[in-house]
Amino acid sequence: MKRVYLCLCIMACCIGLTGCKQSGRALPSANGSIYELLAVTDNTIWESPLGDSIRSYMGADMPCLPQMEPYFTVSQVSPQLFDDFLKPTRNILYVDINPSRYTQAKVKYHENVYAQPQVVCVLQSPSPEEAAVCFEVEKTAIRQWFVRQELARQGRFYRNYKTTDTREAVQRRLGSDICIPSDYLLVMDSADFVWCVNDGGSLRRDLIIWSYPYTSESQLTKEALLAKRNEVLGAHISGQLEGSHLGTEYNHFPPQFTPITVNNRWCAEIRGLWKMLDGEAMGGPFVQHTRIDEINNRVITAEVFIFAPGQKKRNPLRQAEAILYTLKLPQEINQLKEVEVSNTKE
Repeated sequence: MKRVYLCLCIMACCIGLTGCKQSGRALPSANGSIYELLAVTDNTIWESPLGDSIRSYMGADMPCLPQMEPYFTVSQVSPQLFDDFLKPTRNILYVDINPSRYTQAKVKYHENVYAQPQVVCVLQSPSPEEAAVCFEVEKTAIRQWFVRQELARQGRFYRNYKTTDTREAVQRRLGSDICIPSDYLLVMDSADFVWCVNDGGSLRRDLIIWSYPYTSESQLTKEALLAKRNEVLGAHISGQLEGSHLGTEYNHFPPQFTPITVNNRWCAEIRGLWKMLDGEAMGGPFVQHTRIDEINNRVITAEVFIFAPGQKKRNPLRQAEAILYTLKLPQEINQLKEVEVSNTKE
């Protein structure tokens, strides 16, 4: 009997372990389009000031786009209707009001709860009033978290691509690495300027990386970075009309400068609109990251911009922007070895 009982225990353990593994693999794929957010909350909460705040902030217009498009396309469902069909949604904001369970309002972040890749932000509170106050305090962090999760998903997708000509050019010229989709074709490859383009569909995406010597922190101000952008891109990118060149739009939506962190290091992000100067009526949004190559004492700037007349631009811009987060500078690849960089102009 003891032997039989021991065997049954072993079998139960094995079944339990197998069940855990299967449950880990059984998560369905997340569904929904990028930058869609499902708010799970009672209908009465959704019509309250808290619901108004969630709608207005999460669905606020993204800056520096030529037409109005929201950060997130927000929809709502009550917890009673939050069924197995909706649970695999890729981005979920769950408002849980329960006075018997919670004593204070708090925000918690989770990944891969009902599907993968999925993120779920839970706003738990004993009352709607406290939840509204908590959301007001945490709303910037909540929105930034959802945005960074979307960018990270896209970045993981790009890392599956094999080495491209542009990636090899960045490695050779700048001693850096970046994950570039195979449909971005190399246009220019010089010692301090690498340019690739994806124009195979209904819109055009450009990715450009350039470098120059680092001399002082004064080079890293918004004004200095935009002046350098106009100088470098104006010299390399021209329009069809003689004398036309690419520049920056300052009047419609002034460029926005934001210090951010990439790979645990400082990065200057600039978002704005580009336009063709002294030529065709062309323009669109751009995102630029500028960082310091500490090993070779250089400034490295990577920028994406898109041209999509008559089309929505949020999603293609965000997809291109995710490439910037895959850039690894020499000190991030190998902090012990100096990188040899070609200085030969072509």
